[in-house]
Amino acid sequence: MRILRALFDAIRRFNDQGGFVRSSHVAMSMMLALFPFVLFVVAMAGALSRDIDNEALIEFVFGVWPDEVAAPIVSEIQAVLAADSLQLMTIGGLLALYFASNGVDAVRSALSVAYRDDDPRPFWKTRLLCVLFVLAGGAIALIAVTVGFGIPAYFKFVADAVPGAIVTWAHSPFMQSAITLSILTISVAACHKWLPGTRHSVSETWPGVVLTVGLWVAAVWGFSFYVAYFADYSATYAGLAGAMAALIFLYLMAAILIFGAEFNSALIRQKMAEAAKSG
Repeated sequence: MRILRALFDAIRRFNDQGGFVRSSHVAMSMMLALFPFVLFVVAMAGALSRDIDNEALIEFVFGVWPDEVAAPIVSEIQAVLAADSLQLMTIGGLLALYFASNGVDAVRSALSVAYRDDDPRPFWKTRLLCVLFVLAGGAIALIAVTVGFGIPAYFKFVADAVPGAIVTWAHSPFMQSAITLSILTISVAACHKWLPGTRHSVSETWPGVVLTVGLWVAAVWGFSFYVAYFADYSATYAGLAGAMAALIFLYLMAAILIFGAEFNSALIRQKMAEAAKSG
């Protein structure tokens, strides 16, 4: 019963407090941050090792996107990376890092409003936090790509050295899906934990995290089906069809993320009211 009340309260507040407008802000900011983020991660990978495959990095970043939405953006990123990328680690790399952090800052602002938190932190501290999130995201991408290549190679060596069939689980779709969901869950939990103006405990944030990831999975499947069989963005947006499909997809993801925070906020307010009554 408490969960249902919290869901209805979250829906009402999402609508009354401009949740759709905040979703637009986050979606546009994330859209503008995508290219700088990918370019920064590629530059960071090139500085650390020449053996990391850029194609694998791009596939990791856009792996959970519907193919119809990701394809136009990936093709443009590949066109940019086809040129010499050595300059990315100079001033261009720093600018890419800063612009990528704008997307994180939009999420920070939206989550703070959803949790009804005031953010007393100064600009430099919130911006530094957003930059750290971008750096952490880049590190996770590099680690995931490295592990993706390293684990199958390691188990292939073991399978050749030891008799019998030992491993195919590292290549299985189930294992890949489990890793993707784990990274998504950790990322969303980090956003709820550190981005809002007030720190909330894990017990206060995990319901919204689980709700967000679950709705994201359903939304990716539903949006893929919609784009494949019903939507015809080219008839409405012509050459901008790919960009508009990506923007609408990000808008949907942003709305779900904000709604998860609204759900947590509703649960927190319920517990506070119950504690006040019992006290």
